Amino acid sequence: MTIPNHITLGDLRTMQIAAIVALPPEQLALLQDAASEALRSAKATSDWLEGAIALKYADRAVMARMEASKDTGTVRFEDGAVTVIAELPKRVDWDQAQLADLVERISAAGDDPTEYVDVSFKVPERKYAAWPESIRQSFAPARTVRTGALKVKLELNGGGQ
Repeated sequence: MTIPNHITLGDLRTMQIAAIVALPPEQLALLQDAASEALRSAKATSDWLEGAIALKYADRAVMARMEASKDTGTVRFEDGAVTVIAELPKRVDWDQAQLADLVERISAAGDDPTEYVDVSFKVPERKYAAWPESIRQSFAPARTVRTGALKVKLELNGGGQ
């Protein structure tokens, strides 16, 4: 689809929001597609660059971490006029079944498990929806439904651009 006076993403950056809102839906759809493609392209380029940088400095970061007696965390070192800041985050996973057993044992010993662990409960929405009505009614007072941000996708009718 050809739109006369087609507005580009570059033009869009200088427009007032009211002017963008007033654009025809066909132009908004084309701009949305162009922005999505530009974002995908920028993300791919960024990922490629970040991968190369990680490859370049991985060994030096390991050595710096060893010298600092660190398994994880942030280390800094110089490469010419650049300070390289290499962060290796710590990600800990806990076996939920083992934790539940430990909490039960702490409780049975007369201690308060909340002094040692934070306890939370989650109910997957698909499980909640599959429950019998009587059980759902019991849990309903503990359930709060919040919405996320509105996301609108525009598609040109006929699939053509």
